[in-house]
Amino acid sequence: MGRRILHADFNSFYASVACFLDPALRPHPVAVAGNPEARHGIILAKNELAKRFGVKTGEAIWEAKQKCPLLITVKPDFAQYQKFSALGRSIYGEYSDRVEAFGLDENWIDVTGSTSDMADAHRLAQVIRGRIRDELGITVSIGVADNKVFAKLGSDIKKPDAVTLVSPDNYQSVAWPLPARDLLYVGRATEAKLLKYGIVTIGDLATTPEAFLRAQFGKAGTMLYAFANGLDIAPVAPTVDQQPVKSVGNGLTTPRDLVNDEDVYLTISMLAESVAMRLREHGMRAKTASLGVRDSGLVSFIRQTKLSKATNITIEISRACMALFREHYTWQAPIRSLTVSCSDLVSMDCPVQLSLFDDEAPRKKAEAAEVAVDDIRRRFGYRAIGRAIFLKDREIGLMAPKVDHTIHPVGYLQNATMDSVTGRR
Repeated sequence: MGRRILHADFNSFYASVACFLDPALRPHPVAVAGNPEARHGIILAKNELAKRFGVKTGEAIWEAKQKCPLLITVKPDFAQYQKFSALGRSIYGEYSDRVEAFGLDENWIDVTGSTSDMADAHRLAQVIRGRIRDELGITVSIGVADNKVFAKLGSDIKKPDAVTLVSPDNYQSVAWPLPARDLLYVGRATEAKLLKYGIVTIGDLATTPEAFLRAQFGKAGTMLYAFANGLDIAPVAPTVDQQPVKSVGNGLTTPRDLVNDEDVYLTISMLAESVAMRLREHGMRAKTASLGVRDSGLVSFIRQTKLSKATNITIEISRACMALFREHYTWQAPIRSLTVSCSDLVSMDCPVQLSLFDDEAPRKKAEAAEVAVDDIRRRFGYRAIGRAIFLKDREIGLMAPKVDHTIHPVGYLQNATMDSVTGRR
């Protein structure tokens, strides 16, 4: 008997929450945007009415208003988004002890133990969809499948407020005609390479010899073949996952484009502070720092560097990431989003290798100071204390990534061998 997995995706999440909190917005095209008072802010999310006018996430407010002059823009309210996200997970948790978040607005739910077959899982998905609408006042699209990849694909097929079944009986007719780019982890670069070989649809990908895909894409080729054929067997993580933390990261799309090194350093410092605080919460230090950059043309890259010493100190992480940025970015376009991550984690209890030529006292003092700041924030709130550098640009500097922004999950592919995410029908 196969698995039964749901993927629940809140529709136009930020904008839907905004319209729920202010019902007067509902009849209008609405977008959530960074600093709506400034025309250089960018669109973070939009409702269905705005979508009909061609408003797109990531474009500047002035561009969106050229398409939709009556567009209403509102500021993001991340505290509310987190609240609604938690309420949704609470509902999902009534039907499964395996609910795996994929950002604030998406969750996989393994309902194998609470359903008898695919038809029963489809009925349960309809129940959950109705509860989200009635109890939270927003809508959700749910995909139903026997694997995580097709479940996520299903949640994207019909929007808003819908349930789509992608089963072993119908996946060739439902999934295969879709563009290959709709498949999980097929980004722009992968799509371009697939198109070069005449692979346009998921069906094209599924019927391409696995050996050819592996020759062109390496291990990722095996993954692509498996995903297109519905052979993903990666588990839905338990709601309380006891596995040790392997990496910590924060990323955000900034309320305006970053146009110089000063903007970038401010944002990196803010993200590094959040990452460092989370490392300390886990009792860890990191030996590797990574920086992800995406520009206004949506071109992106990730670079990493080994740190001279394992650390959870903000300034050491931010300096390492800023060095990566200066080495690898040439300012061909403004920057839209940044991600700072740390990996190769070791316990804070592990002994630190000392050098005759280094004075460890300043590092110990810096770490102790940050632990003291952690304590203040736990007692009085995250914004009770902050760095003076963040006052230089209040639009960017006063954001609080640890509180306000999605903690990007490490993709399950990074935590599994290729054998653990592929199978055979």
